[in-house]
Amino acid sequence: MIIRSAQFITSSTKLSQTPDPLLPEFAFIGRSNVGKSSLINMLTANNKLAKISGSPGKTRTINHFLINGEWYIADLPGYGYAKVSKKMRAEWQKMIEEYIFKRENLVSLFALIDSRHDPIDSDLEFMEFLGLNMIPFARIFTKADKQTAAATARKLEAHNMIMLQSWDSLPETFITSAEDRRGRDNILDYISESIKFFTPPPARK
Repeated sequence: MIIRSAQFITSSTKLSQTPDPLLPEFAFIGRSNVGKSSLINMLTANNKLAKISGSPGKTRTINHFLINGEWYIADLPGYGYAKVSKKMRAEWQKMIEEYIFKRENLVSLFALIDSRHDPIDSDLEFMEFLGLNMIPFARIFTKADKQTAAATARKLEAHNMIMLQSWDSLPETFITSAEDRRGRDNILDYISESIKFFTPPPARK
């Protein structure tokens, strides 16, 4: 897939504010500071599209980007550590769950994981939540340039071993680096193939 255009459309704090669900949509989510904005910018070849911050918890809304005028990227708030109140985190969780369960045009959700870390309960629990609720998703291991390929392989194997204790099979998985654009073509190919099976839901009244 060639990215010809990528533009910010809107920020939403609830599902009713999001764009009409007429185009296929791919959502990105992960723990705070996992490199989500950098990955979105890498995929779209636009370093200024998603705002990057050194402060975890920067994304506090659902941000929509229109790609090639044909499909959406939805940038969801991160989970895990963030310097915000418990009330704010609860509001984020409610917003995310409403989006995941009710967004009619969601084709697949990308669960981002920092490839440098051992398996973290919140990542595993979130993917378990997706699986139990039959939400289509793929794993993206980020920041692979920060360590050797062998170290990344060891972390991936550790994640796989834990997941296979309760999963019959593993989700689609990508290894990425925003620095050297590793994994970009594979993810865009996955999106391109997934779009072929998309059927638009009825328009909102």
